[in-house]
Amino acid sequence: MYGSCTRLRASAATGMGALLLVAGCSPPDDDRSADTPPAADRQAREETPYWVNPEGNAARQADAYAEDGERGDAELIRRIAERPVAEWLRPEDPRGAAQGLTEAAERAGREAVLVLYNIPHRDCGQYSRGGAADGDAYRAWLDGVAQGIGDRRATVVLEPDAVLHLVDGCTPRKHHAERYGLLKGAVERLKRQPRTTVYIDAGNAGWQAPDALFEPLRRAGIDAADGFAVNVSNFRTTAESTEFGKRLSAKVGGKPFVIDTSRNGNGPYEGGDPAESWCNPPGRALGEPPTTETGDALVDAYLWIKRPGESDGECRGGPKAGDWWPEYALGLARASRK
Repeated sequence: MYGSCTRLRASAATGMGALLLVAGCSPPDDDRSADTPPAADRQAREETPYWVNPEGNAARQADAYAEDGERGDAELIRRIAERPVAEWLRPEDPRGAAQGLTEAAERAGREAVLVLYNIPHRDCGQYSRGGAADGDAYRAWLDGVAQGIGDRRATVVLEPDAVLHLVDGCTPRKHHAERYGLLKGAVERLKRQPRTTVYIDAGNAGWQAPDALFEPLRRAGIDAADGFAVNVSNFRTTAESTEFGKRLSAKVGGKPFVIDTSRNGNGPYEGGDPAESWCNPPGRALGEPPTTETGDALVDAYLWIKRPGESDGECRGGPKAGDWWPEYALGLARASRK
């Protein structure tokens, strides 16, 4: 799994200390269509505490469709563009990226949702393989992220799949002790920031049972974290994810959790090769919009952690993991009932 071609760059006009938020695959603001609501209006209509990035891939795509006269497609993509999605931080310039995103969110009176996905030996050599070169490189990267967040509000989802790949044997055993130490250290470092909330990824209801997860989560630092995240980049229904999260919570001291509802509107895909059911499955839909009003005291929020419309990997005709795929985004939006 991976996310976002949005990035930060330094402004040459104002010096390296100032940052401009830009989208890496997008036209400049001057090219926006007059038919498209301005970014401020998008943010004003959002009813969650989380930030809507006005320069995200979906926002740019909606503008492009509107400019080309494709009003129906523009309206569909705005179902994504006008809602807050997580920002997946890349390996480059962690301090500058975290600072720029959290400052932009603060200016809008909102809170940034950040995903940290740079653990060494990430994704076991699959579509999103990569990560920091070693433990020292990861700790330095993580420290940059924490410094960039500073005292601004941020919700952090920590290292999707990292614990689960220890449990299912995908990550070689020789790397287990280091990974547990890096995750625990990451929680502790991030919690030194006074307004940062940290959720450790805990997989999904179709992967591993709570009995197999609670001890690995403890070793990874769940006691010091604010809670855990479930269903990241997956398609399990909100009801199934809630039930799974509650069973896991009971085993880790009653910790609350967040659910990724970005693409679970139609639940998981039941066709084709079960081993590939997670990768760009057809016929899926947007799920519950991001909110903290979940109606359940243990569920802190529904979040769009996986960015709807960004590929899971080079399967079923999709581009590489994290790349924007407008056709898939349209399919999610068309099938949405929200």
